[in-house]
Amino acid sequence: MTTSRRNFIAGATALAAVPALPAVTTAEHHWSDVRLAVATYSLRKFSRSQAIEIVKNLGIKYVNVKAFHMPYYLSKEDLVAAREEFEKAGLTIVSGGNIGLGKDDEDFVRYHLEYAKNAGIPTVVCAPTHANLGYIEKYAKQFDIKIAIHNHGPEDKNYPNGASVLKRVKNMDPRMGLCLDLGHAARTGVDVIEEIEMAGDRLHDIHIKDLTSFTDKGSQVEVGKGAMPVARVFATLKKIKYPGVVGLEYEINANAPEAGMAESFAYMRGVLDGQRG
Repeated sequence: MTTSRRNFIAGATALAAVPALPAVTTAEHHWSDVRLAVATYSLRKFSRSQAIEIVKNLGIKYVNVKAFHMPYYLSKEDLVAAREEFEKAGLTIVSGGNIGLGKDDEDFVRYHLEYAKNAGIPTVVCAPTHANLGYIEKYAKQFDIKIAIHNHGPEDKNYPNGASVLKRVKNMDPRMGLCLDLGHAARTGVDVIEEIEMAGDRLHDIHIKDLTSFTDKGSQVEVGKGAMPVARVFATLKKIKYPGVVGLEYEINANAPEAGMAESFAYMRGVLDGQRG
């Protein structure tokens, strides 16, 4: 006890000589500087209710809903109910798709864009042809929805990267724009930062994935483990005041994607916190 008392007095004397420290505060996160989302194609093996629960557990508020979770054939009433299921869970549907619009047929285009309108989807991520863009523009204006054409890399003869989309929509209604898939664009050899800057107001949505090699489609990994310049992407999006979301499209391990998705979001949130101030 004598030793303990002696140590206590010595410690108290030393503490008195230390300048007052600022009060400890809770760390401020900057995760909302770029809004992160889940593209529910990542959860294609799960039901709607299961997908909603996984997104909630990831701490994500925004979703790009794939037709697996809001099928095209649902009635307007059932689509409204499906949307409400997401909303009651605290999730916001910011876009829907990717919707394959590969037919040069007006009725086909109208059917899918009317589906988006009935579901309350404000931005349609889609893969059209060159020939049916006029129909798509017509119904985008009529239904007042944004069109975000999704690029699919060097295998895509219509829209391999962002530049190929912008070339086609540059003189069209402002609703006609781009969903820039960063992973697929990088595989065409372009600089994804230049693609973002070039898109400007036509950039309606973003899908993010990472690869260890931009020449190998099969090299996808968790975001942060590959070659994607995530920090530069986020800094550029903040610079241009991008109003949309960055949706994780996680295509690995479809039957059990949760751990990889969580790791990807942890990395992206870490990048955003590292860029604070």
